[in-house]
Amino acid sequence: MESRYNPAAIEDKWQQHWAEQGVDQTPEATDKPKFYALSMFPYPSGNLHMGHVRNYTITDVIARVRRMQGYRVLHPMGWDAFGLPAENAAIDRGVHPAKWTYQNVAQMRAQLQRLGLSYDWQREVTTCSPDYYRWTQWIFLEFLKAGLAYQKEAAVNWDPVDQTVLANEQVDSEGRSWRSGAMVERRLLKQWFFKITAYADQLLKDLEQLDGWPERVRLMQENWIGKSTGAEVVFTTEAGDELPIFTTRPDTLWGATFMVLSPEHPLVEKLTTAKQAKQVKAYQAEAASKSEIDRTAEDREKTGVWTGSYAINPVNDERIPIWIADYVLMGYGTGAIMAVPAHDQRDFEFAKKFNLPIKVVVQPPDQTIDADTMIEAYPHDGVMVHSGPLDGVPAGKGAGQSVEAAVQWLEQHGKGTGTANYRLRDWLISRQRYWGCPIPVVHCPSCGIVPVPDDQLPVCLPEDVEFSGRGPSPLAKLESWINVPCPSCGEPARRETDTMDTFICSSWYYLRYPDACNEQQVFDPAKTNDWMPVDQYVGGIEHAILHLLYSRFFTKVLRDRGLLNFDEPFKRLLTQGMVQAAAYKNPKTGKYFAPSQLDLSNPTDPETGEPLEVVFEKMSKSKYNGIDPEQVLAKYGADTARMFILFKAPPEKDLEWDDADVEGQFRFLNRVWRLVTEFAERNAVQRAGQKSGQGQLSKAEKDLRYAIHYAIQQVSEDLEGDYQFNTAVSELMKLNNALSDATCKDSPIYAEGIETLLRLLAPFAPHLAEELWHSLEREGSVHQQAWPQADPSALVVDEIALVIQIMGKTRGTIQVPAQADKQMLEQYARESELAQKYIAGKDIKKVIVVPGKLVNFVVE
Repeated sequence: MESRYNPAAIEDKWQQHWAEQGVDQTPEATDKPKFYALSMFPYPSGNLHMGHVRNYTITDVIARVRRMQGYRVLHPMGWDAFGLPAENAAIDRGVHPAKWTYQNVAQMRAQLQRLGLSYDWQREVTTCSPDYYRWTQWIFLEFLKAGLAYQKEAAVNWDPVDQTVLANEQVDSEGRSWRSGAMVERRLLKQWFFKITAYADQLLKDLEQLDGWPERVRLMQENWIGKSTGAEVVFTTEAGDELPIFTTRPDTLWGATFMVLSPEHPLVEKLTTAKQAKQVKAYQAEAASKSEIDRTAEDREKTGVWTGSYAINPVNDERIPIWIADYVLMGYGTGAIMAVPAHDQRDFEFAKKFNLPIKVVVQPPDQTIDADTMIEAYPHDGVMVHSGPLDGVPAGKGAGQSVEAAVQWLEQHGKGTGTANYRLRDWLISRQRYWGCPIPVVHCPSCGIVPVPDDQLPVCLPEDVEFSGRGPSPLAKLESWINVPCPSCGEPARRETDTMDTFICSSWYYLRYPDACNEQQVFDPAKTNDWMPVDQYVGGIEHAILHLLYSRFFTKVLRDRGLLNFDEPFKRLLTQGMVQAAAYKNPKTGKYFAPSQLDLSNPTDPETGEPLEVVFEKMSKSKYNGIDPEQVLAKYGADTARMFILFKAPPEKDLEWDDADVEGQFRFLNRVWRLVTEFAERNAVQRAGQKSGQGQLSKAEKDLRYAIHYAIQQVSEDLEGDYQFNTAVSELMKLNNALSDATCKDSPIYAEGIETLLRLLAPFAPHLAEELWHSLEREGSVHQQAWPQADPSALVVDEIALVIQIMGKTRGTIQVPAQADKQMLEQYARESELAQKYIAGKDIKKVIVVPGKLVNFVVE
């Protein structure tokens, strides 16, 4: 055995051995409890980054610990392989997206294997493979059967660069595409949707079940679903058309002085008079070019155009004008609002700009406000006025207050109904690009939309396509693929040429892993229900809304289709922080510089000479602060990379890359290597099975046994709950130090300590632990050993170190009986040689005793 730790010599060896022996394969059903450990699967870009390394290392440690603790563990990996990035990259390089994707999958699989991750590769899934997307299509047809998939014309988000529509969730806070960064446009197109709003109440209510999720993720989902309670009220136009509106404050109906419709509202054209037509058309075109974020920003100046028509307020029969304004969205509520400018700031600003009436219907309890002198809206509680049957009722949403009273009055008089509304809108799933799962329907002139029969799935993507830049999908031009007979009547029909949003693929992949090779079913419900829900899910906070919300929706739909017997897919969620590294930035220009360009002892802008600031930011090529995992693995090995990732910061916090800390972990593993190899070479190897508690133990043995079992206790606790890997690694370092400093190296206690160190270290540094375990001539893999259990008797100490302080300054420690009470501790301290050096002959004013910790003498 080599005397020096050489990662390159051992890591590949053990990775091959584990694969040959099937150490990481998922066990068949046993009487052991199950544990499903899962990382969010990656898009195959071709290269791992440090964020990947952190995510997958965290989950791997959890999986390895659970195996040693006696669980049967499912720990799989796969690839989220469809989508725009792969298609665009392939177009830019002149290769087919499939070839590009599978090359990247092979490259990234090899990189993951180099990290020593304990995946069951027999269950690998790749979403762009026909044997996977066959079942994605089957699930789509289940949604169609359930009335949860539909096609309609709608105002949608259009990415002008990637030439496709985007879901609302895929547009950032500035109105840009989450992929291309282009400003999103609004277009009216016929698209496919999933009716996620049908599950809005369940998605909201069942957040209560997710006590293993970070509170901020639950809050983000709650806000995105955005439930509002109020009433639906139907206004009518003078021509007799109905204009239903939703309002959270039906008590203010008597204060409505105009209506506002979304520019996309279907009645706008009918309501627009000839005199107003030119202005309305121009305004609609202008609104279509803006993102929803821009349209609804509170600080922007309000704009709008009168249609020339009027509506009748149903509660008082008043005639009020109908306007259109871009701050009203067609996708929220009914696309129409009643405007109450006295009590809504947005309506107030609109009314002031266009000189529209303002009518006060809520008066504050301690003053009187007047519409003519108001400088802002009054949205608070008070007392109802000028509101017919509600006059004098306390204004508010509580029991017996105006909102409740208004709903009761509306329902009694047939003017409206109490209801709830949601910010959540149906999920737009169709994309006008090639590299995605084909939507398995056919459009027939006679039969309409016809699902492709199950026995004709998958509808495969044709390979003989031509790309002409990032323009329209080549599928739309491939007549040989489009033209097919109708599955229902046999007449000529046309395939759907849109493909599905890649989030469809990732919304169910975790359900496939328990039965990943099933060619007859999407999965065997018995197998999937056995393993689900996922016990620990690990991934980035950036998926808090998109992926996690969609996955919850899929789970509930498939449950209702009789396939699943649980409500939520992920029992516990860990959202790991980002990996950051030092970047050199000019604070004036915002420009970043590569470290190789700089004198790092005094970094200045090479162009201007201005001093640069060092900032820790997410690793990025554009900021010249990326760390290539391959370089770290080549220099230090996978175990060091893993140890650094786990030690540097708690998993939920951002991690700042530091070369010195990486080197520090490498030195620690070298110390472990020397410790164990020296022990083996002394031929002092003894089975820890010789009960260390038998016979009389020396003080050195008792102290070492305490250190061993304290480490077991602390590491075990750190690996439960919040997974404090950083403090667990600290405890391993302490145990290593205790073994290094021990004076009883020929004792069975020492042998127990060496074995315990390796078993505790195994999930963190699997290759080194395995190599050293076998150097001790132990049987089997260290990863198949039982997790150590702390012996309570070892943690009972006879003596403790009592700190002696004089005037608050520590002078040293003395050994005293662990069970000594306060009075005895003071006596031991007074009589000790250590204390006598400082208190002899002096006037002791006060003695402060902290039981089990210290005695402090206050002297003249």
